[in-house]
Amino acid sequence: MHIIARRVAIRFGSPVLSSLCTSRLTGTRRLCTMAELSPEQVVFNKPKMWMTSEHFLFSWMKVELHVHLDGAIRVQTILDVAKRRGISLPTDTVEEMTQIIIVESPGTLTEFLGKFAEYMHVVAGDREAIKRIAYEFVEDKAKEGVIYVEVRYSPHFLANTKVDPIPWDQKEGDLSPDEVVRLVNEGLREGERAFNIKARSILCCMRHMPSWSMDVVQLCKKYCNEGVVAIDLAGDESLNCEANPEHRNAYEEAVRSGVHRTVHAGEVGPASVVKEAVEVLKAERVGHGYRTLEDQALYKDLLKKNMHFEVCPISSKLTGACDPDFTKHPVITFMKDKANYSLNTDDPLIFNSNLHLDYYTAHKYMGFTEEEFKRLNIKSAESCFLPEKEKKELILKLQEAYGMVQSTAF
Repeated sequence: MHIIARRVAIRFGSPVLSSLCTSRLTGTRRLCTMAELSPEQVVFNKPKMWMTSEHFLFSWMKVELHVHLDGAIRVQTILDVAKRRGISLPTDTVEEMTQIIIVESPGTLTEFLGKFAEYMHVVAGDREAIKRIAYEFVEDKAKEGVIYVEVRYSPHFLANTKVDPIPWDQKEGDLSPDEVVRLVNEGLREGERAFNIKARSILCCMRHMPSWSMDVVQLCKKYCNEGVVAIDLAGDESLNCEANPEHRNAYEEAVRSGVHRTVHAGEVGPASVVKEAVEVLKAERVGHGYRTLEDQALYKDLLKKNMHFEVCPISSKLTGACDPDFTKHPVITFMKDKANYSLNTDDPLIFNSNLHLDYYTAHKYMGFTEEEFKRLNIKSAESCFLPEKEKKELILKLQEAYGMVQSTAF
């Protein structure tokens, strides 16, 4: 491949892909290009890929609404924390640890979830690590041209006390889910100040741990003025709320308390899970939602209601959620129907990807245009969980950057 002078690397664990155009902060952005990637590179996400200005890059401001903090950790950070804590790992090099963690070919959601066990025991229960990964997350998103992001995580999965069972085979310590939230909030705030973007968080309930759910909504309420904007439900979609009423109870409390709500649904589970998310849990957004198309009556109803779908292209291929042929992806239907949806990375650590690669995939294999990228980012801003005043400011900032309205900046 011919490599010209202006090139940028996508490197696993340290996303360093930056704009080839004018400054993100000026709002004067244009459509740039990236190096041609083979289908194998897009599908399998090789650890190192070079991109040149001869090929596509959507370098305008972006909004991301569906990304997991514990699925967006730098590999170097995992190695650093393991060394500091005296935790043994199979290797001490980024390249080899990368190969252990990443998913390289389409598999099952269960296989994907198993990857977390390779490294979560390193960072869970460690105050310094948790604050660091939150801070670095903001830095990485800023480098991808994101100006607003909502990052989600389970505070219980990062704790080692006041949680039953204690996750990742940890011994009991002194870091509670409550303090995890405080540490993440601190890391995000410091990242915001350093990198001039806005970051908010969503706290996850886990379908297989219904006993945690009421605690999660209480944490959402406690920290609603410190950056926590919503509650989520993630995990095995076969575990419905009829069999696990604790989830429904938590979401009912969220509704009563004014806590925003999103739910993982219709990723690998049937359309009925999406229906439950919307009708029973009163979800305002749907995480993934691809299987909604299996119930056309439900899909049309959600279109009319302007329901937002948090779409994750590369994730949906590698978890086996969607057809491995990107040209058959459900988001193409969403695009043609002018649905309300966003493009997101989900777990870039495990997929060895970043937001630029998801946009590139949508452009190359799904027919997305610059105008559609602009439209979906405006819809993402409209569907974010910011207070109305901040939401309007975000929308205006995007519109000005996209040339939809005249800039009011001095």
